Amino acid sequence: MSVEAELKFRVAPRKLPSVAKTRLTGARRGGRSEQNLVTIYFDTAKHKLKRNGLTLRVRQAGDDYVQTVKAVTSGALARGEWETKLDGATPDLTKAKDTPLDRLITRKLQRKLKPVFRTSVRRMALPIRTRRSEIELAVDRGKIASGGRSRPISEFELELKGGSSADLFRIARSFERKTGAELDLQSKSEKGYQFAGGGRESASHAEPIHLDRILSANDAFTAIASSTFRHFAANADAIRNLDAEAIHQMRVGLRRTRAAISLFDDVLPRASTAGIKEELKWLTGQLARAREIDVFLEERVGPVVKAGPPKRGSRAIEKKFAAQRTKAFKRAGQAVGSPRFRRLLIDMLEWIETRKAPADKDRSIGPYAAELLDRRIRKVRKQGKRLDELSPDQRHKLRIRIKKIRYALDFFEGLYDDSDRKEITQLSSRLKNVQSALGALNDFMAHRKMATEAALTAPQANRRAQAFASGFLVGQEREAAIGLLKAARRELQHLRPLTVEPLR
Repeated sequence: MSVEAELKFRVAPRKLPSVAKTRLTGARRGGRSEQNLVTIYFDTAKHKLKRNGLTLRVRQAGDDYVQTVKAVTSGALARGEWETKLDGATPDLTKAKDTPLDRLITRKLQRKLKPVFRTSVRRMALPIRTRRSEIELAVDRGKIASGGRSRPISEFELELKGGSSADLFRIARSFERKTGAELDLQSKSEKGYQFAGGGRESASHAEPIHLDRILSANDAFTAIASSTFRHFAANADAIRNLDAEAIHQMRVGLRRTRAAISLFDDVLPRASTAGIKEELKWLTGQLARAREIDVFLEERVGPVVKAGPPKRGSRAIEKKFAAQRTKAFKRAGQAVGSPRFRRLLIDMLEWIETRKAPADKDRSIGPYAAELLDRRIRKVRKQGKRLDELSPDQRHKLRIRIKKIRYALDFFEGLYDDSDRKEITQLSSRLKNVQSALGALNDFMAHRKMATEAALTAPQANRRAQAFASGFLVGQEREAAIGLLKAARRELQHLRPLTVEPLR
């Protein structure tokens, strides 16, 4: 097995020819080579390999055929890769022994394998030597094809052949600055599967996280952060297309990432982590207004408009905030299309993959997770006993603590025996109820500000109607708040630490 350490970037087709000409300080280039590559990806009709984190491909370069098995690893930078030569374009599973595919191999699997999609690219490869490292630049122009349809490929990869990851990321930043290229965490296989399924650029949701019980806390964080990073980064294109759900999903991915950083705070290097946290906070802020207005329109104003009176005022409010929502969506799109966002992607990946745990702080993930959950649940339970005395800001902070525990339960669930997961599910459900109630109360505060703004800034012709509609909205939410507090109080009274422990 070999482990690839590579970074893939996408770039506008018009800029692709300039990539190989990009001047790099302190780097020497070797001789370039070019070849045509035709690659066929195989799987079953139900994509059994993909569901198990594997890809199987056969690549033709001239008269040579190479079969490759790839497996997803715990990080976002490295992937396991097993290669073997073939005599033709048909996969040979007898040559996939001693690979992760081996456990799935049966005669039935061999019969059910079929081409899912193919890629055809013209690849230009150029070796780069910098300091003590050797990096290969591979520029690909071509297409992905499936079922009579195709889409273009315009990308390049930087693969570390030997040396330091720091050099790989330094060279990557040079290409980003000079070509406007964006780090692309989706592999060709992921894009191919999506294309073969008729998928388009739409909101991406969180993927399951499976932690191995033998992992250290530091390595477990790498697996978790890699997943949450892919979650928020995968929504960039849909946000540029002003997709409301993509904005929500990127915010969820960012919250999960920031929650993971908070949960594993004592095994993370403080200096480099501080800079990452600041950039994640910036991006979250760029999306906040768009999501806030969208929720206000969809969940509060919309139902009032449909229900009947006060129609004139509520429609005026709807029109006013619909315009603001469009503006906020465009701002979000500009943020994820900015150089700052492109730098964040590179910085985030380097930090996840190369950071080091503080000395004497790395422990096994099982005991670490158990201690973390117990401590945080007890703290929330204690604070929840004073719920009626908390200010809106204190309730908001309590909700965030609860949300972090729910994310932790999601991250760590696979560490527990199947028979113990019922208790975890029940705890997560109870926390979700509290979080939802406190979240709605927090939204009410934001909605009250927006409703007041609508009333105070309304034009003379609509001022009375908008003021009445605003008062109607605020009145509805004030009445609902009483029930929400009661529901949150009831759930918090029954909150208990877990009695089950992760498997050792």
